[in-house]
Amino acid sequence: NIVDRIYIGHIPEIGTAALTGVGITFPIITLISAFSSLIAMGGAPRASIAMGAHHKDRAERIMGNCLTALLAISVVLTAVFLLFQEPVLWAFGASENTIGYAMDYMGIYVCGTVFVQVSLGMNMFITSQGFAKTSMLTVIIGAVLNIALDPLFIFAFGMGVRGAAIATVISQAASAVYCFFHVKKISILKIHREDFRLTLDLTKTLLKLGSPAAIQNAIISVGGMVVQSVINRYGMLFIAGFTATNKLYGILEIAATSYGFAVTSYVGQNLGARFVRRIKRGMTSATLIALITSVVIAGAMLAFGKLFLKLFISGTPEEVEASLQIAYHYLSIMSVCLPILYMLHIYRSGLMGLGDTVVPMFSGFAEMVVRVGVALLLPLVMGQEGIYYAEVGAWTAAAVLLVAAYYIRMSALSRRKGFALDEKE
Repeated sequence: NIVDRIYIGHIPEIGTAALTGVGITFPIITLISAFSSLIAMGGAPRASIAMGAHHKDRAERIMGNCLTALLAISVVLTAVFLLFQEPVLWAFGASENTIGYAMDYMGIYVCGTVFVQVSLGMNMFITSQGFAKTSMLTVIIGAVLNIALDPLFIFAFGMGVRGAAIATVISQAASAVYCFFHVKKISILKIHREDFRLTLDLTKTLLKLGSPAAIQNAIISVGGMVVQSVINRYGMLFIAGFTATNKLYGILEIAATSYGFAVTSYVGQNLGARFVRRIKRGMTSATLIALITSVVIAGAMLAFGKLFLKLFISGTPEEVEASLQIAYHYLSIMSVCLPILYMLHIYRSGLMGLGDTVVPMFSGFAEMVVRVGVALLLPLVMGQEGIYYAEVGAWTAAAVLLVAAYYIRMSALSRRKGFALDEKE
C-alpha cells in the first residue's frame, strides 16, 4: 500500500486528488485486515500455548480450522464490499473530487481479499512456530513484486489508480501462495485433511478469543473514520499532507508489528511450558530492543523525513511545499512519540500471548475515545494544530492501560501453583 501511494501521488495532473481518494480507503483496508485478526489472533496464540505444552495435534487442528474460517470470511467480505463500497466510501469521508479514485482502487482491491486473509492469518502461525525469517519473506515477496508491477500498470499500461490496485492484488496473491505452501511443506505443524473440517467447540473458542482483537481493530478503524472527517474540513492540501504522513506510518510501525508477532509466540509457548521467569526476561529484552529501535527510526524520520514525504506528494511547487510543511510537522510529532507506540505493541502482544484478548480490546476502545475526543475538541482551542495530537494521544492512553494490565497479570501468574519460575525449577 505504501508503494501504491508513492506512485499514485506522482500520476500527472491528478496525483494529489488520486492520492487523497486512495487514502480514504485506508480505514476500510484496516477493517478488512481486522477480520484476519478475528481468526488468527484467536488461533495463533492458542497454537503457541499448545506447542509449548507439547500438544502438537491440537495446534495442527487449530491452524487447519483457522485456514478454513479465513477462506469463508474472505468470500463474505468480498461480496459485501463489492455491493456496498460506494456508500461505505461516502461514509468514510469521500468527496465529489475523490470518490471516483477511491472506488477505482477499492473495487479491485476487495477482489483480492482472500489473499489478504490467507497471507496475514497464516503468517501469524508461521511466526508462532519460530519461522520469523519466512514470515518476513512472505512480506518481502509481495513488496518487491508490488514495486516492480506498479510503474508497469500505472504508467506503462496507463491504468492509473486501477493499475495500482491490480499490482497490489497480484502481489498479495504471490505472498499468499508462498505462505500457504510454506505452511503445508516446511512448518513444524502439518495440516491434515481432517484439520480443515470446522468443529463447533473449537470454532467457538477461536471466535471467543479472536473477537476482542477484531473488535479492537474495527474500533480503531471507526476512530480513523471520524478523524478523517475532521481532516476533510481543512482542504485538499491539508488532506494531502496528512495522507502522506499516514502512508509513512506503516514504515514507522513495521518493526513494532514484527516484534509484536515474535512476543506473542514467545510468551505463548513459555506460558504453555509454565516458565514464568522466562516470560519476564523475554518481555524485558523485547522492551529494550523496541525502545532502541523506535529511537533510531524517530531520529531517521526527523533527519530525512522530508525526503521520504516528497515521494508521496505531487503538484505545483507551491502545492508541494504547503503539503510538505503540514506532513513534516505531523511526522515530527509522531516521531518524538514513537517509543510510546512501540511499548503499545510489545505489551499488547505480551497480553495476547498470555491468552488475554479482552484488555487489548479495551485498549482499542481507549484509543478510539481519545483519538476522536482530541480530533473533535482540541481544534476548537488550537485550530488545525489540535488535530496533529489525536494519534499520539490515542497511543498514550492505550499504552498506559496495556502496561498496567500486563504487570497485574504477571503478578497474579507468578503466585499460581504449578507454574515454574524458571526452566530448571
